Formats: sequence, structure tokens, C-alpha cells
Amino acid sequence: MRKAILTDITKCIGCLKCVSACKEVHSLKEDEPRIWQKNDGLSADNWTSIIQKPDSHYIRKQCRHCIEPACASVCPVGALHKTEIGAVVYDSSKCLGCRYCMMACPFGIPRYEWDKTVPHVEKCILCYDRIKKGELPACTNACPTGATIFGDRSELLKIAHKRIKENPGKYINKVWGEHEVGGTSVLYLSDIDLGFLSYPVNLETKPLPEKTAKAMESVPFAFVSMGGVMLGLNWIIRRRMELSKEQSKKKESEDE
Repeated sequence: MRKAILTDITKCIGCLKCVSACKEVHSLKEDEPRIWQKNDGLSADNWTSIIQKPDSHYIRKQCRHCIEPACASVCPVGALHKTEIGAVVYDSSKCLGCRYCMMACPFGIPRYEWDKTVPHVEKCILCYDRIKKGELPACTNACPTGATIFGDRSELLKIAHKRIKENPGKYINKVWGEHEVGGTSVLYLSDIDLGFLSYPVNLETKPLPEKTAKAMESVPFAFVSMGGVMLGLNWIIRRRMELSKEQSKKKESEDE
């Protein structure tokens, strides 16, 4: 059964308890902002953030856990993969550091550990380990107002559409994440447009892997080609070093 999170923007008070709970559960250190970071609060050490908009609107940003994730489709080694419940998780032991996932994500979610000697990509994993144990994701468990709730995706969609129907004029008649890029496992209800959470603003309903597949067909050839180039450069450099040593030895013998 595909699990999901539904966040109702009208209920969020911006208390940041979801952010604190995420950092505590996943042992994330205090963030050190960099000038090149996107201005959305996310980083390798912040897997969820709160974006403040006018009129006391607080929007939680996190990985959307796409039903057909573009990040996983472009990963050449399977470091990112979708689980049986819909959570998209990451295996750092497989990662090559190519950052294709960062370029492919339409929501700009994966972040790189720029200050690490051996950097990895980091992002929300929907508290996959907690869910497997029958626990709630840390963020939903910590929410004091019920602004973010967890459950089966199909049931959360029913709840979302029921709220829209029973509260005419309160919400925009849309559930963000229901259809975009094939659907996501993080859904939103809102009274303001949430198009700013994606790139581009107006996403198609067609899953992105259908578009990325063609591009990824050339990746194995690119790796082979690059490998050939690197081997060639290595041979040239080694040959030059050998010739240099031979010339040095010859000069030394002539001097004697």
C-alpha cells in the first residue's frame, strides 16, 4: 500500500517542530548556510523546511517522493530507489557523486554535502525505517495542529477532496501532488498557489522518467568513452614520466 503525507497549509502555524523532529530523528547537525544554497531552507543537513509567505502562510518543503521518481530514473548505479510503500530512499554506498538526481528533480530537492571530503547526496526519506516499524514519520508525529498527517495515499486524497468540498472558498480547488509528474506521495491543500515549489512552475502530469529514459540511454556509452579518454591520458602521462626519467639518467651518465 502506497503511503503518503498530506499537508494542509491553512493549518500550519510555522512552529518548526517538524523541522526539529526531522533533525533529531536523523541526527542531522546544525546547518551552515552557504552563499550558493537555494533560499528555501533545505540543505544536506535540513531535510525539511518552512517557507514563509505573506499573510501568515507557512509552507513545509520536503522531498515529494514521486510515484515515478525522476531522480531514481537518472541514477546510473541505483543509489536512489523507490520502496514498496512509495518512499524514495538513498544508498550512499552506491553513489558516484554524479549529481544527475539534483538536475532531474522537478522540485529541486536533493542537496549535496559540499563541505565533506567524501560527499553524498542528502534528502528526506519519508522516515522509511520508522514506517517499517509501524511508527509515524517524525514530522507528522511532531505536528501540534494536525497540519501534516500520514496515511494511505488513496485515503489522504479522499480527505483532501472532502475538505475542499465541505469548505467552499477556503481552499484552491486542487490537491498539489495528485497528478503532477505522475503524482507524488507528499500532497498539499492550500489557499494560495504553490507553484513556486516546483521547477518549472506548471508541471505536466506525464511522469518525468518517460522523458529522462532517452537521455540515460547514452550514459553507459558516456562512461565508456570517458573511461577510454582517462586511460589514454594516463598512458600519455606515464609515458612522458618514463621518458623524462630516461633522459635524466642519460644526462647523468654523460656528466660522469
